[in-house]
Amino acid sequence: MARKAKPTITDSLGRTRSATRASWGKIRTLPSGRLQASYVGPDEQRYPAPMTFDNRGDAEAWLTDVRSEIARGVWLSPADKAAERERGARTLGDYAEGWLKDRTNARGEHLRPRTRDEYKRLLRTPDPDDEADTGGPLAELVALPLRDLTPAKVRTWRSAQLATGKKTQTSRAYGLLNAILATAATDKLIDENPCRIKGGQSTHTGREVKPPTDDELEAILAAITPRFRALVAIAAGGGLRYGEATALRAKDVTVDPAKDGTVAAVRVNVGRGVVRTAEGIKPGETKTAAGVRKVGIFGEDATIIAEHVRGLNDDALLFPATDGRSFLPQSSFWKHWNPARTAAGRPDMPFHALRHYAGTRYAQAGATPRETMARLGHSSMGAAMRYQHAGNRDDELAARMARRSTGTED
Repeated sequence: MARKAKPTITDSLGRTRSATRASWGKIRTLPSGRLQASYVGPDEQRYPAPMTFDNRGDAEAWLTDVRSEIARGVWLSPADKAAERERGARTLGDYAEGWLKDRTNARGEHLRPRTRDEYKRLLRTPDPDDEADTGGPLAELVALPLRDLTPAKVRTWRSAQLATGKKTQTSRAYGLLNAILATAATDKLIDENPCRIKGGQSTHTGREVKPPTDDELEAILAAITPRFRALVAIAAGGGLRYGEATALRAKDVTVDPAKDGTVAAVRVNVGRGVVRTAEGIKPGETKTAAGVRKVGIFGEDATIIAEHVRGLNDDALLFPATDGRSFLPQSSFWKHWNPARTAAGRPDMPFHALRHYAGTRYAQAGATPRETMARLGHSSMGAAMRYQHAGNRDDELAARMARRSTGTED
Protein backbone atom coordinates (compact mmCIF):
# COMPACT_ATOMS: atom_id res chain seq x y z
CA MET A 1 0.00 0.00 0.00
CA ALA A 2 1.46 3.35 -1.08
CA ARG A 3 2.23 5.80 1.66
CA LYS A 4 0.08 8.94 1.69
CA ALA A 5 2.11 12.00 0.66
CA LYS A 6 2.61 14.54 3.37
CA PRO A 7 0.99 17.92 2.74
CA THR A 8 3.31 20.75 1.79
CA ILE A 9 3.14 24.52 1.92
CA THR A 10 4.95 27.12 -0.20
CA ASP A 11 6.48 30.13 1.49
CA SER A 12 6.72 33.68 0.13
CA LEU A 13 10.02 32.83 -1.59
CA GLY A 14 8.52 29.92 -3.45
CA ARG A 15 10.20 27.31 -1.23
CA THR A 16 8.22 24.12 -0.60
CA ARG A 17 8.46 22.34 2.73
CA SER A 18 6.62 19.64 4.60
CA ALA A 19 3.53 20.81 6.44
CA THR A 20 3.09 18.38 9.34
CA ARG A 21 0.02 18.63 11.49
CA ALA A 22 2.20 20.05 14.25
CA SER A 23 3.94 22.69 12.11
CA TRP A 24 1.08 23.62 9.76
CA GLY A 25 -2.20 23.15 11.58
CA LYS A 26 -2.66 23.22 15.34
CA ILE A 27 -5.61 22.47 17.56
CA ARG A 28 -5.57 23.51 21.19
CA THR A 29 -8.04 23.35 24.03
CA LEU A 30 -9.18 26.68 25.49
CA PRO A 31 -9.95 27.19 29.22
CA SER A 32 -13.63 27.09 28.26
CA GLY A 33 -13.20 23.54 27.00
CA ARG A 34 -13.78 24.49 23.36
CA LEU A 35 -11.16 23.87 20.68
CA GLN A 36 -9.29 26.48 18.68
CA ALA A 37 -7.71 25.64 15.29
CA SER A 38 -4.96 27.62 13.55
CA TYR A 39 -2.73 27.16 10.52
CA VAL A 40 0.29 28.64 8.77
CA GLY A 41 -0.60 30.37 5.51
CA PRO A 42 1.49 30.55 2.33
CA ASP A 43 2.83 33.85 3.66
CA GLU A 44 4.25 31.94 6.69
CA GLN A 45 1.89 33.77 9.05
CA ARG A 46 -0.24 31.79 11.48
CA TYR A 47 -3.98 32.42 11.31
CA PRO A 48 -6.58 31.28 13.85
CA ALA A 49 -10.00 30.07 12.73
CA PRO A 50 -12.69 32.75 13.00
CA MET A 51 -14.70 30.45 15.28
CA THR A 52 -14.08 27.80 17.96
CA PHE A 53 -15.19 24.15 17.81
CA ASP A 54 -16.85 21.82 20.30
CA ASN A 55 -15.12 18.68 18.99
CA ARG A 56 -11.85 17.71 17.32
CA GLY A 57 -13.48 16.31 14.18
CA ASP A 58 -15.01 19.68 13.24
CA ALA A 59 -11.70 21.47 13.85
CA GLU A 60 -9.81 19.00 11.64
CA ALA A 61 -12.45 19.31 8.90
CA TRP A 62 -12.01 23.07 8.90
CA LEU A 63 -8.22 22.71 8.60
CA THR A 64 -8.73 20.28 5.68
CA ASP A 65 -10.85 22.87 3.84
CA VAL A 66 -8.16 25.52 4.34
CA ARG A 67 -5.46 23.16 3.10
CA SER A 68 -7.53 22.48 -0.02
CA GLU A 69 -7.85 26.23 -0.73
CA ILE A 70 -4.08 26.60 -0.50
CA ALA A 71 -3.48 23.61 -2.79
CA ARG A 72 -5.91 24.99 -5.39
CA GLY A 73 -4.37 28.46 -5.28
CA VAL A 74 -7.57 30.20 -4.15
CA TRP A 75 -6.59 30.92 -0.57
CA LEU A 76 -7.02 34.49 0.69
CA SER A 77 -5.81 35.90 3.97
CA PRO A 78 -8.49 37.08 6.41
CA ALA A 79 -7.60 40.70 5.56
CA ASP A 80 -7.97 40.03 1.83
CA LYS A 81 -11.30 38.30 2.40
CA ALA A 82 -12.55 41.29 4.35
CA ALA A 83 -11.43 43.66 1.59
CA GLU A 84 -13.19 41.48 -1.01
CA ARG A 85 -16.40 41.53 1.00
CA GLU A 86 -16.16 45.30 1.28
CA ARG A 87 -15.60 45.72 -2.46
CA GLY A 88 -18.53 43.44 -3.26
CA ALA A 89 -20.72 45.40 -0.85
CA ARG A 90 -20.26 48.64 -2.82
CA THR A 91 -23.55 49.66 -4.31
CA LEU A 92 -24.12 50.33 -7.98
CA GLY A 93 -24.89 53.96 -7.12
CA ASP A 94 -21.61 54.47 -5.26
CA TYR A 95 -19.59 52.85 -8.02
CA ALA A 96 -21.46 54.70 -10.78
CA GLU A 97 -20.64 58.06 -9.17
CA GLY A 98 -16.92 57.46 -9.62
CA TRP A 99 -17.49 55.88 -13.03
CA LEU A 100 -19.21 59.03 -14.32
CA LYS A 101 -16.31 61.13 -13.09
CA ASP A 102 -13.54 58.98 -14.57
CA ARG A 103 -15.17 57.67 -17.76
CA THR A 104 -13.34 58.57 -20.98
CA ASN A 105 -13.76 57.64 -24.62
CA ALA A 106 -11.18 56.18 -27.00
CA ARG A 107 -9.65 59.66 -27.44
CA GLY A 108 -9.23 60.15 -23.70
CA GLU A 109 -12.07 62.69 -23.49
CA HIS A 110 -14.31 62.78 -20.42
CA LEU A 111 -18.09 62.58 -20.75
CA ARG A 112 -19.65 65.72 -22.18
CA PRO A 113 -22.06 67.64 -19.94
CA ARG A 114 -25.16 66.59 -21.89
CA THR A 115 -24.14 62.91 -21.76
CA ARG A 116 -23.28 63.07 -18.06
CA ASP A 117 -26.61 64.69 -17.26
CA GLU A 118 -28.47 62.03 -19.23
CA TYR A 119 -26.64 59.25 -17.38
CA LYS A 120 -27.43 60.89 -14.06
CA ARG A 121 -31.08 61.04 -15.08
CA LEU A 122 -31.10 57.32 -15.81
CA LEU A 123 -29.49 56.60 -12.41
CA ARG A 124 -31.49 59.16 -10.42
CA THR A 125 -33.08 57.99 -7.15
CA PRO A 126 -36.61 59.10 -6.22
CA ASP A 127 -37.15 62.47 -4.57
CA PRO A 128 -38.04 61.64 -0.93
CA ASP A 129 -40.30 64.69 -0.79
CA ASP A 130 -42.34 63.58 -3.80
CA GLU A 131 -44.32 60.40 -3.25
CA ALA A 132 -45.17 60.15 -6.95
CA ASP A 133 -41.52 60.32 -8.06
CA THR A 134 -40.10 56.93 -9.01
CA GLY A 135 -36.68 58.19 -10.06
CA GLY A 136 -34.82 57.09 -13.19
CA PRO A 137 -35.18 53.67 -14.81
CA LEU A 138 -32.13 52.33 -12.92
CA ALA A 139 -33.37 53.63 -9.53
CA GLU A 140 -34.29 50.20 -8.15
CA LEU A 141 -30.79 48.88 -8.83
CA VAL A 142 -28.58 51.73 -7.59
CA ALA A 143 -28.95 50.79 -3.91
CA LEU A 144 -28.01 47.13 -4.50
CA PRO A 145 -24.50 45.83 -3.83
CA LEU A 146 -22.63 45.04 -7.04
CA ARG A 147 -22.42 41.38 -6.03
CA ASP A 148 -26.23 41.16 -5.96
CA LEU A 149 -26.61 42.21 -9.59
CA THR A 150 -27.00 38.76 -11.10
CA PRO A 151 -28.05 37.95 -14.69
CA ALA A 152 -31.48 36.95 -13.36
CA LYS A 153 -31.85 40.26 -11.50
CA VAL A 154 -30.89 42.23 -14.61
CA ARG A 155 -33.38 40.30 -16.78
CA THR A 156 -36.19 40.87 -14.28
CA TRP A 157 -35.43 44.58 -14.07
CA ARG A 158 -35.33 44.95 -17.86
CA SER A 159 -38.62 43.10 -18.32
CA ALA A 160 -40.30 45.43 -15.84
CA GLN A 161 -38.92 48.47 -17.66
CA LEU A 162 -40.10 47.21 -21.06
CA ALA A 163 -43.56 46.71 -19.57
CA THR A 164 -43.79 50.48 -19.04
CA GLY A 165 -43.73 50.92 -22.82
CA LYS A 166 -40.60 53.08 -22.72
CA LYS A 167 -38.51 50.89 -25.00
CA THR A 168 -35.96 53.47 -26.11
CA GLN A 169 -35.31 54.62 -22.54
CA THR A 170 -34.97 51.00 -21.43
CA SER A 171 -32.37 50.30 -24.12
CA ARG A 172 -30.39 53.37 -23.07
CA ALA A 173 -30.55 52.43 -19.41
CA TYR A 174 -29.47 48.87 -20.19
CA GLY A 175 -26.58 50.17 -22.28
CA LEU A 176 -25.41 52.36 -19.40
CA LEU A 177 -25.74 49.50 -16.90
CA ASN A 178 -23.78 47.23 -19.24
CA ALA A 179 -20.95 49.77 -19.58
CA ILE A 180 -20.71 50.40 -15.82
CA LEU A 181 -20.70 46.71 -14.89
CA ALA A 182 -18.18 45.89 -17.63
CA THR A 183 -15.79 48.32 -15.94
CA ALA A 184 -16.62 46.84 -12.52
CA ALA A 185 -15.67 43.40 -13.85
CA THR A 186 -12.40 44.83 -15.19
CA ASP A 187 -11.77 46.31 -11.74
CA LYS A 188 -12.41 42.80 -10.33
CA LEU A 189 -15.21 44.04 -8.09
CA ILE A 190 -17.45 41.38 -9.63
CA ASP A 191 -16.48 38.09 -11.25
CA GLU A 192 -18.20 38.88 -14.56
CA ASN A 193 -20.63 41.30 -16.16
CA PRO A 194 -24.22 40.12 -15.50
CA CYS A 195 -25.60 42.01 -18.53
CA ARG A 196 -25.88 39.15 -21.01
CA ILE A 197 -29.08 39.92 -22.92
CA LYS A 198 -28.40 39.76 -26.64
CA GLY A 199 -29.50 43.01 -28.23
CA GLY A 200 -30.46 44.39 -24.83
CA GLN A 201 -29.35 47.91 -25.70
CA SER A 202 -30.78 47.86 -29.24
CA THR A 203 -34.48 47.77 -28.37
CA HIS A 204 -36.35 50.78 -29.74
CA THR A 205 -39.93 51.77 -30.33
CA GLY A 206 -39.77 51.08 -34.04
CA ARG A 207 -41.19 54.53 -34.80
CA GLU A 208 -39.32 55.96 -37.76
CA VAL A 209 -38.65 59.65 -38.19
CA LYS A 210 -40.40 60.59 -41.43
CA PRO A 211 -38.80 63.55 -43.22
CA PRO A 212 -41.05 66.13 -44.90
CA THR A 213 -41.84 66.04 -48.56
CA ASP A 214 -40.76 69.00 -50.71
CA ASP A 215 -44.29 70.41 -50.58
CA GLU A 216 -44.49 70.01 -46.79
CA LEU A 217 -41.16 71.78 -46.38
CA GLU A 218 -42.34 74.67 -48.54
CA ALA A 219 -45.49 74.93 -46.42
CA ILE A 220 -43.40 75.05 -43.24
CA LEU A 221 -41.15 77.78 -44.65
CA ALA A 222 -44.22 79.81 -45.60
CA ALA A 223 -45.90 79.40 -42.20
CA ILE A 224 -42.96 79.69 -39.80
CA THR A 225 -42.28 83.00 -38.03
CA PRO A 226 -40.04 84.92 -40.50
CA ARG A 227 -37.07 85.20 -38.15
CA PHE A 228 -36.90 81.40 -38.01
CA ARG A 229 -37.11 80.68 -41.75
CA ALA A 230 -33.31 80.60 -41.94
CA LEU A 231 -33.18 78.12 -39.05
CA VAL A 232 -35.45 75.76 -41.00
CA ALA A 233 -33.37 76.33 -44.16
CA ILE A 234 -30.09 75.55 -42.37
CA ALA A 235 -31.49 72.31 -40.92
CA ALA A 236 -33.15 71.16 -44.15
CA GLY A 237 -30.46 72.41 -46.52
CA GLY A 238 -27.37 71.67 -44.45
CA GLY A 239 -28.47 68.92 -42.07
CA LEU A 240 -27.38 70.75 -38.91
CA ARG A 241 -28.59 69.55 -35.54
CA TYR A 242 -30.69 71.97 -33.50
CA GLY A 243 -27.84 72.53 -31.04
CA GLU A 244 -25.37 73.18 -33.87
CA ALA A 245 -27.69 75.62 -35.67
CA THR A 246 -28.58 77.64 -32.57
CA ALA A 247 -24.89 77.96 -31.65
CA LEU A 248 -24.09 79.69 -34.96
CA ARG A 249 -22.95 83.29 -35.06
CA ALA A 250 -22.87 85.56 -38.08
CA LYS A 251 -19.12 85.08 -38.52
CA ASP A 252 -19.73 81.34 -39.06
CA VAL A 253 -21.57 82.01 -42.35
CA THR A 254 -19.82 83.06 -45.54
CA VAL A 255 -21.88 84.17 -48.56
CA ASP A 256 -20.59 83.35 -52.04
CA PRO A 257 -22.02 85.87 -54.57
CA ALA A 258 -22.80 84.96 -58.15
CA LYS A 259 -21.61 87.12 -61.08
CA ASP A 260 -25.02 88.76 -61.35
CA GLY A 261 -24.98 89.77 -57.70
CA THR A 262 -27.35 87.07 -56.47
CA VAL A 263 -26.40 84.46 -53.89
CA ALA A 264 -24.55 81.49 -55.35
CA ALA A 265 -24.10 79.64 -52.06
CA VAL A 266 -23.45 80.01 -48.36
CA ARG A 267 -20.73 78.20 -46.43
CA VAL A 268 -21.53 77.35 -42.83
CA ASN A 269 -18.69 76.57 -40.43
CA VAL A 270 -19.96 74.13 -37.81
CA GLY A 271 -17.57 74.08 -34.89
CA ARG A 272 -19.65 74.09 -31.73
CA GLY A 273 -23.03 73.23 -30.31
CA VAL A 274 -25.23 74.13 -27.39
CA VAL A 275 -26.58 71.57 -24.94
CA ARG A 276 -29.10 71.60 -22.15
CA THR A 277 -27.51 70.78 -18.80
CA ALA A 278 -28.68 70.85 -15.20
CA GLU A 279 -27.32 74.40 -15.03
CA GLY A 280 -29.17 75.53 -18.16
CA ILE A 281 -28.23 75.86 -21.84
CA LYS A 282 -24.47 75.95 -22.27
CA PRO A 283 -22.15 76.28 -25.29
CA GLY A 284 -19.86 73.37 -25.97
CA GLU A 285 -18.36 71.13 -28.61
CA THR A 286 -20.22 69.37 -31.39
CA LYS A 287 -21.83 66.02 -30.55
CA THR A 288 -18.84 64.16 -31.99
CA ALA A 289 -15.43 65.14 -33.31
CA ALA A 290 -16.78 64.45 -36.82
CA GLY A 291 -19.34 67.20 -36.22
CA VAL A 292 -16.73 69.87 -36.89
CA ARG A 293 -17.21 70.56 -40.59
CA LYS A 294 -17.97 73.11 -43.31
CA VAL A 295 -21.33 72.76 -45.05
CA GLY A 296 -22.18 74.33 -48.40
CA ILE A 297 -25.81 75.25 -49.06
CA PHE A 298 -27.17 76.30 -52.45
CA GLY A 299 -30.44 77.37 -54.04
CA GLU A 300 -33.37 78.99 -52.28
CA ASP A 301 -32.12 77.86 -48.86
CA ALA A 302 -28.86 79.77 -49.44
CA THR A 303 -30.80 82.91 -50.37
CA ILE A 304 -32.90 82.69 -47.20
CA ILE A 305 -29.81 82.26 -45.01
CA ALA A 306 -27.84 85.04 -46.71
CA GLU A 307 -30.72 87.47 -46.25
CA HIS A 308 -30.95 86.54 -42.58
CA VAL A 309 -27.23 87.14 -41.99
CA ARG A 310 -27.14 90.48 -43.81
CA GLY A 311 -26.31 93.35 -41.44
CA LEU A 312 -25.54 91.24 -38.37
CA ASN A 313 -22.40 91.83 -36.31
CA ASP A 314 -19.86 89.02 -36.55
CA ASP A 315 -20.44 87.84 -32.96
CA ALA A 316 -24.23 88.06 -33.10
CA LEU A 317 -26.13 84.80 -32.64
CA LEU A 318 -28.12 83.89 -35.74
CA PHE A 319 -31.05 82.63 -33.70
CA PRO A 320 -31.00 84.12 -30.20
CA ALA A 321 -33.69 83.99 -27.55
CA THR A 322 -36.02 86.97 -27.18
CA ASP A 323 -33.38 88.91 -25.20
CA GLY A 324 -31.12 88.88 -28.28
CA ARG A 325 -28.16 87.44 -26.35
CA SER A 326 -29.08 84.06 -24.89
CA PHE A 327 -29.24 80.74 -26.71
CA LEU A 328 -32.69 79.80 -28.00
CA PRO A 329 -34.34 77.07 -25.90
CA GLN A 330 -36.18 74.38 -27.84
CA SER A 331 -39.24 75.02 -25.70
CA SER A 332 -39.33 78.63 -26.93
CA PHE A 333 -38.82 77.64 -30.55
CA TRP A 334 -41.57 75.00 -30.30
CA LYS A 335 -44.16 77.78 -30.01
CA HIS A 336 -43.23 78.77 -33.56
CA TRP A 337 -42.42 75.31 -34.91
CA ASN A 338 -45.65 73.59 -33.87
CA PRO A 339 -48.02 75.93 -35.76
CA ALA A 340 -45.80 75.73 -38.86
CA ARG A 341 -45.66 71.93 -38.97
CA THR A 342 -49.39 71.76 -38.26
CA ALA A 343 -50.07 74.13 -41.16
CA ALA A 344 -48.07 71.75 -43.38
CA GLY A 345 -50.26 68.83 -42.29
CA ARG A 346 -47.43 67.23 -40.26
CA PRO A 347 -48.24 67.79 -36.57
CA ASP A 348 -46.25 64.62 -35.85
CA MET A 349 -42.97 65.86 -37.31
CA PRO A 350 -40.07 66.72 -34.97
CA PHE A 351 -37.60 69.42 -35.95
CA HIS A 352 -34.96 66.69 -36.22
CA ALA A 353 -36.83 65.36 -39.28
CA LEU A 354 -35.31 68.25 -41.25
CA ARG A 355 -31.90 66.69 -40.69
CA HIS A 356 -33.27 63.42 -42.07
CA TYR A 357 -34.57 65.37 -45.07
CA ALA A 358 -31.09 66.80 -45.71
CA GLY A 359 -29.44 63.37 -45.49
CA THR A 360 -32.01 61.80 -47.80
CA ARG A 361 -31.81 64.52 -50.47
CA TYR A 362 -28.00 64.49 -50.37
CA ALA A 363 -27.93 60.72 -50.90
CA GLN A 364 -30.51 60.93 -53.69
CA ALA A 365 -28.37 63.54 -55.42
CA GLY A 366 -25.70 60.84 -55.78
CA ALA A 367 -23.61 61.19 -52.61
CA THR A 368 -21.91 58.07 -51.33
CA PRO A 369 -22.64 56.91 -47.76
CA ARG A 370 -19.19 58.17 -46.76
CA GLU A 371 -19.92 61.62 -48.23
CA THR A 372 -23.30 61.75 -46.48
CA MET A 373 -21.60 60.73 -43.25
CA ALA A 374 -19.13 63.62 -43.57
CA ARG A 375 -21.81 66.20 -44.44
CA LEU A 376 -24.02 65.31 -41.49
CA GLY A 377 -21.09 65.03 -39.08
CA HIS A 378 -21.56 61.39 -38.17
CA SER A 379 -18.78 59.38 -36.57
CA SER A 380 -20.07 55.98 -37.77
CA MET A 381 -21.45 54.62 -41.02
CA GLY A 382 -24.38 53.05 -39.18
CA ALA A 383 -25.55 56.42 -37.90
CA ALA A 384 -25.28 57.95 -41.37
CA MET A 385 -27.35 55.17 -42.93
CA ARG A 386 -30.25 55.91 -40.58
CA TYR A 387 -30.57 59.31 -42.24
CA GLN A 388 -31.07 57.96 -45.75
CA HIS A 389 -34.76 57.38 -46.36
CA ALA A 390 -36.35 55.92 -49.46
CA GLY A 391 -38.02 59.21 -50.30
CA ASN A 392 -40.72 59.50 -52.97
CA ARG A 393 -38.77 58.65 -56.15
CA ASP A 394 -40.39 55.28 -56.82
CA ASP A 395 -41.87 56.28 -60.21
CA GLU A 396 -38.60 57.89 -61.31
CA LEU A 397 -36.50 54.88 -60.33
CA ALA A 398 -39.00 52.39 -61.75
CA ALA A 399 -38.95 54.23 -65.07
CA ARG A 400 -35.16 54.02 -65.16
CA MET A 401 -35.16 50.26 -64.60
CA ALA A 402 -37.97 49.47 -67.07
CA ARG A 403 -37.04 47.19 -69.99
CA ARG A 404 -36.97 48.94 -73.34
CA SER A 405 -38.08 47.49 -76.66
CA THR A 406 -35.24 46.62 -79.01
CA GLY A 407 -37.44 47.44 -82.01
CA THR A 408 -37.17 43.90 -83.41
CA GLU A 409 -39.90 41.34 -83.84
CA ASP A 410 -39.87 37.61 -83.35
